[in-house]
Amino acid sequence: MFPQALLLLLLHCCHIVASSSIINTLPGFSGNLPFKLETGYVGVGNLDDIQLFYFFIESERSPKEDPLLLWLSGGPGCSSFTAMVYDSIGPLIFNYANSSGNEPTFLLNPYAWTKIANVIFLDQPVGTGYSYAKSWEEYRTGDTLSSSQTYEFLRKWLKDHPRFLKNPLYIAGDSYSGITVPIVAQQVSNGNEAGHEPPMNLKGYVLGNPWTEPTYDVNSRIKYAHRMALISNELYESTKTNCKGEYVQVDPSNAPCVENLQEVNECIQKINLAQILEPKCSTLSPKPKRFKWDQNFAEEDLLDVLHYSTKSWCRSYNYIFCFIWANDKTVQNALHVREGTIKGWERCNQSLDSNYAYDVRTSIDYHRNLTKKNLRALVYSGDHDMIIPYVGTREWIKSLNLSVDYQWRPWFVNGQVAGYTNAYTLKAYSLTFVTVKGGGHSAPEYKPMECLAMVDRWFAYYYV
Repeated sequence: MFPQALLLLLLHCCHIVASSSIINTLPGFSGNLPFKLETGYVGVGNLDDIQLFYFFIESERSPKEDPLLLWLSGGPGCSSFTAMVYDSIGPLIFNYANSSGNEPTFLLNPYAWTKIANVIFLDQPVGTGYSYAKSWEEYRTGDTLSSSQTYEFLRKWLKDHPRFLKNPLYIAGDSYSGITVPIVAQQVSNGNEAGHEPPMNLKGYVLGNPWTEPTYDVNSRIKYAHRMALISNELYESTKTNCKGEYVQVDPSNAPCVENLQEVNECIQKINLAQILEPKCSTLSPKPKRFKWDQNFAEEDLLDVLHYSTKSWCRSYNYIFCFIWANDKTVQNALHVREGTIKGWERCNQSLDSNYAYDVRTSIDYHRNLTKKNLRALVYSGDHDMIIPYVGTREWIKSLNLSVDYQWRPWFVNGQVAGYTNAYTLKAYSLTFVTVKGGGHSAPEYKPMECLAMVDRWFAYYYV
């Protein structure tokens, strides 16, 4: 009896390292799911006190042969569920026309990346989505720490799913994950070289509209506004001269620069930075006045969306559905979310900001390190995104001093120009840059068909 009692005691006291469940049905979708969905937790950090939640969807084409993507949404603090249902990476999208009240419904997404790839959608860092910690101290995280925990998650997940060890592995994400994706990719590569288990078949990384470095990303908003005729030639030249090309760390005593930036702000304050052609919605909660070229990723607070006027359409209205669906207890039970582990699900948990250390100002050095390895990179930008304009992305790519593989040229989907692309190489490393015509922040949400074609060609080693 003693060994049995001891075993029961150990099972009761030990920390849960990992758990997973196969999900066959979901609230809001009629019938069985026509794809394989797994959800679960993997414990990381000190004594596995951090439990990172994930969705895993097998490729609908060939799970054994197709690439394995680890998808990291930005924010920091935005749930990977966002990428699943809004960015068209996953197989379901909300049926906006036929969803009402507290019962959002789904449609199958014909342009899901899961048609051509196995995708792990990870809620990271801790406090994002359904991920949680067992003590308040563990919610203190940052760029470096969360990246290390993501690497730990991936190692443990692959140990538990060894059938995917031989699949080509790509680390992928968008927006603020432009900081963390290169860090994780470097950790995986270095871990392979150091003999860490399990060995991973890392082939490269994928970044969409990535935050990389404020000197390029934020400063380029002024240049982009000029190129898109949002500010005049005269104002652009005056601002560039008076501010000496620096619009982030502005000297408040430089009156001409401050005055120019106020004029710029008047021109663009009613522009939707995420997609400059779509309407910008106002909320009942007034926001403090601030220059629109600062590091402001979340254009609107999610809860404010619930107070929007319904007189005209705004894309932000679509985000109400995920808030309603993901907070439903029936949904959480169906997903095997552990009861009592989160106070409430948020699309982007902005409360993380007070406990988050932005300790990596730029990821350019990580990109530069990765150019020394046998890896591929795909960087794409919606060309109507003003949060992280493509012009700044092109500039930091140029700073890597790579050789040009092919010059700027159009790429096509169904005989139409879908954007423009060029590519770079350095020995065994290659980087393909792609603009998505009409795309915003992030591009697949606005142009799902084109982005599926883009990534499918790139995975197959074809020119985009």
